[in-house]
Amino acid sequence: MPTNALVSIICPDRIGLVSAVTGQLFDLNVNLGDTTFAVLGGGAEFTAVCELPSDITVDDLKNELGTLQELDDAEITVTSFELSPVHAESGHITHRISVKGGDRPGLIARLCEVFGQFNANIVRLNSEKVPGDVNDQYEIRIAVWIPADQARTCLAVVSNTAGELRMSCSWDEVDA
Repeated sequence: MPTNALVSIICPDRIGLVSAVTGQLFDLNVNLGDTTFAVLGGGAEFTAVCELPSDITVDDLKNELGTLQELDDAEITVTSFELSPVHAESGHITHRISVKGGDRPGLIARLCEVFGQFNANIVRLNSEKVPGDVNDQYEIRIAVWIPADQARTCLAVVSNTAGELRMSCSWDEVDA
């Protein structure tokens, strides 16, 4: 049975970071599963579920990643991943939603409450504060799984909630 590990890296954002990390993983014969990368302010976050070859331990992998120049000043964590490396149906994206408007506290919380009401699962969520001339703007992008029989009503409530928050809302259905 293969060993699965969760690799988490937080570091200053640098050009070539993803290439260096994924190249090192490839050179070590580590197979990538679900993977995310994001720039967060001046930092960056890389997270992946990885299948390790039999000759590599989680400690070996952490040490090998630590040799990369691109990961100077990085916080590198490699731990065993005991959960399933493959997500359930509710981990598949059925809709991509974008909400834009003026920034204020509580935007994400209010929108996310809606998904719970419809047994929808947020698969990915990204948000970005965009400085403006008068007011800061905020954009929230949500990739979500919505049960087919709930989708129409859920999307209408998300749109209404965004409107109440004086934000615009758009969405696209993802083809299976």
